[in-house]
Amino acid sequence: QEQLVESGGGLVQAGGSLRLSCAASGRTFSRAHMGWFRQAPGKEREFVAVINWTGGITSYADSVKGRFTISRDNAKNMLYLLMNNLKPEDTAVYYCAAGGDWGTFVASGKADYWGQGTQVTVSS
Repeated sequence: QEQLVESGGGLVQAGGSLRLSCAASGRTFSRAHMGWFRQAPGKEREFVAVINWTGGITSYADSVKGRFTISRDNAKNMLYLLMNNLKPEDTAVYYCAAGGDWGTFVASGKADYWGQGTQVTVSS
């Protein structure tokens, strides 16, 4: 059974850093694009970042560009999100996702697989 499991969330002060991890199991995701979404309380889920299967192409939401870095290790079936200079508005549940069409993945949040989410809280 395909599964994505996020880890690495927590409480951090503004200006701090966190690295989220997503472990993929049940099938190989090495040929699928993967990415991160987030959902803050009372808000819709939004796109954060995506990376193609080789790791050579990435795309970020404007709100995180220059602060977040997405990466992957296909040998380990792992996806990462390094978050620097965190702001209170980054507080949300962060979800790992994989597969589907690249365009709708970014524009509409449509993915074949989703993790259960990990909470990130940034205090001011």
